[in-house]
Amino acid sequence: MKKRKIYLTSFFIALFLLFLAGCSQKSQEVPDKKVTVSLNNTKTIPTFFFHGWGSSVNAEKHMANAAKEAGAANTIVQADVSKNGTVKLNGTIPKNAKSPIIEVNLEDNQSGKTSYVKDVITAVSNKYHYAKINLVGHSMGNLQIANYINENYNNKKLPQINKVVSIAGHYNGYLGEEAGQKAKIKNKETGQPDIYSDGFKQLLPLRMHYPRQIEVLNIYGNKEDGSKSDGSVSVASAQSYKYLINGRAKSYHEVEIKGKNAQHSKLHENEEVDHLLIDFLWK
Repeated sequence: MKKRKIYLTSFFIALFLLFLAGCSQKSQEVPDKKVTVSLNNTKTIPTFFFHGWGSSVNAEKHMANAAKEAGAANTIVQADVSKNGTVKLNGTIPKNAKSPIIEVNLEDNQSGKTSYVKDVITAVSNKYHYAKINLVGHSMGNLQIANYINENYNNKKLPQINKVVSIAGHYNGYLGEEAGQKAKIKNKETGQPDIYSDGFKQLLPLRMHYPRQIEVLNIYGNKEDGSKSDGSVSVASAQSYKYLINGRAKSYHEVEIKGKNAQHSKLHENEEVDHLLIDFLWK
């Protein structure tokens, strides 16, 4: 009887330890979506890359690897975001990392959900406590970033955005939409378009509260085939970003990439874009 009690006690202790181990493992794979720590790492500024609609982390690798090869960064990790917003970080960022890069991979790559941007920034913030971050987007990734800023501009618990790079952003619609097809910039000084898409209207509050410390680089393509577009996004739609942040951003620069390598999906494989990113973000 005594032995039986000992066995039962040992059994329940073992179960309890297994439960604790399971909880510990789960907490590493499913970080709390709330920022629970102080953002006190002011020396290192990581850069997050967000891919476009129907794409994946593969669209970010050329640019990230170019930065590493140039010596601008020495650490690249991947953040996988599930459909429910769970973030799994693959790889670790050492304390002495130089300009670490986080390649974001969205499982739900056909959604414009902005919460994914917040999910991954929060997960990394909870683990590494970065006070400032850079954001780079391609195509739909830009709208997710813009909406993230629109919804969280006054959230002091999130890291401050230092620089934003927009690549092929369809802020006023893509070529399949009326505004994206027909809209023109009616005021070059302000970037105001003559037609607003529904998505553009949703971003108009940025004109009042876009964070003033952010430096912005807007890169877009023109295949020079008569379409005045990169094949998916018109030059005018990309340029309309200026109107949303005009007079608010710390700085704003536009660069038009021309020729066959300015095609929408080729922009993230373009050496000219690589150099622009490196010079703007890390020099």
